[in-house]
Amino acid sequence: MSQTILLEVQNHIATITLNRPEAANAFSKQMLNEFKTVLTEIAWNQDIRTVIITGAGNKVFCAGADLKERASMTKEEVKQTVALIRHVINEVEALPMPVIAAINGVAFGGGLELALACDIRVAVESAKVGLTETSLAIIPGAGGTQRLPRLIGIGRAKEMIYTARRVEAKEAKELGIIEHIVSEEELLHKANEIAAAIVQNGPIAVRQAKLAINKGIEVDLKTGLDIEQMAYAITIPTKDRIEGLTAFKEKRKPVYKGE
Repeated sequence: MSQTILLEVQNHIATITLNRPEAANAFSKQMLNEFKTVLTEIAWNQDIRTVIITGAGNKVFCAGADLKERASMTKEEVKQTVALIRHVINEVEALPMPVIAAINGVAFGGGLELALACDIRVAVESAKVGLTETSLAIIPGAGGTQRLPRLIGIGRAKEMIYTARRVEAKEAKELGIIEHIVSEEELLHKANEIAAAIVQNGPIAVRQAKLAINKGIEVDLKTGLDIEQMAYAITIPTKDRIEGLTAFKEKRKPVYKGE
């Protein structure tokens, strides 16, 4: 049985590739279980400082749930699979290090929900995105109804979800769904360029910045500022902080070790 998730780690950057191009990189049960295993491995790996998620091929990032597989499932199996998709996407968001979605084609339904769980989104010019579930008489079930409004605003998110509209890359950037549009050839280069810039910085500080932003955005400003203060306090006793100050004083590039 072929691997449906590929993992490559180089220079502190983990690249995860959804590897079912023949099935639009849709979430089969096998893929979801392999994805879950890889995410657990990455979450506990202190050497990994940034993650890139992309899809195999040049047409589809991820088409969401594998509807052909779902057609043969019982109602209970459908519930279990949806719960597994939800769990995997939540685990992507919960990774302590930044995650970049390199959207190599269309991202519909669960595919866009996966991208929304990432911190930064880069897409090819031909990309299209959408939460298309209502056209199938269901709703986004892996965070789409929650993450999209937080990202682009309630009104715009409601329109997209209610109409099941598919949005081209240019409009998706204008809406704030994606940060960068690049050519097909430049996609992984751009994603790695961003990842490399992140890797240069203190890994503990970057993780704490992600935690402060993600947790703080959900609460009132006073509580958010308290979260920021606690996250900042974790960086104070680190060797990396001393290295940063020393490197600045010595006018050299700091070498951070995540300590």
